[in-house]
Amino acid sequence: MIWCVEDDESIREIELYTLRSTGFEARGFGDGINMLEALKAEQPELILLDVMLPELDGVELLKRLKAQPETAAIPVIMATAKGMEYDKIQSLDLGADDYLVKPFGMMEMVSRVKAVLRRAKPAAVQHLLQAKGLLMNLDERTVTVDGSRIELTYKEFEILKLFLSHIGIVFTRENLFSTVWGEPFLGETRTVDMHIRTLRQKLGTYGETIKTVRNVGYRMEVTAE
Repeated sequence: MIWCVEDDESIREIELYTLRSTGFEARGFGDGINMLEALKAEQPELILLDVMLPELDGVELLKRLKAQPETAAIPVIMATAKGMEYDKIQSLDLGADDYLVKPFGMMEMVSRVKAVLRRAKPAAVQHLLQAKGLLMNLDERTVTVDGSRIELTYKEFEILKLFLSHIGIVFTRENLFSTVWGEPFLGETRTVDMHIRTLRQKLGTYGETIKTVRNVGYRMEVTAE
């Protein structure tokens, strides 16, 4: 998932469209406050971060990302205004992985994103999430339980990925719905609960690791042997 933090909606939508049309999952934010809030629930593979943002500018956001151990490793490409040499130098000094100078071409953006991701994630490494005998291969989008493969729907896979990536963290129904479905949560919907129920059933005994937190939501708990 690539996050685009850009306050100009027209530019942001073009960036998102281009990334999605070239095979990436992408999510947009109009300001840094909403991006920081979203980081509490999930982490992107890369952040495309504009320097000129309302309230918190891109440089300050970069400082915050690199100052926290849980977000310091997220690759960041800064988007700087033409002629703002200081912004480029400062961003690189603070830990940015690359930069784009506005106005930039969309194919250049895609090329920079791919190049940074290649450097950050060697191709030979498989991306696995595991909790005891429950194993998720993110490259192959497969899930096995004690060595036996199970079939999940797209939404079930995304929910399980979120739990496995944040074991012990409580997710509200609103968190799950907005993250997995990408839409505003409607309080009366039972969609999340139904997907949790079928996911538990498919996971067999591991379904018990997905706990209901009364009046809040759900979390995955995995006890030590």
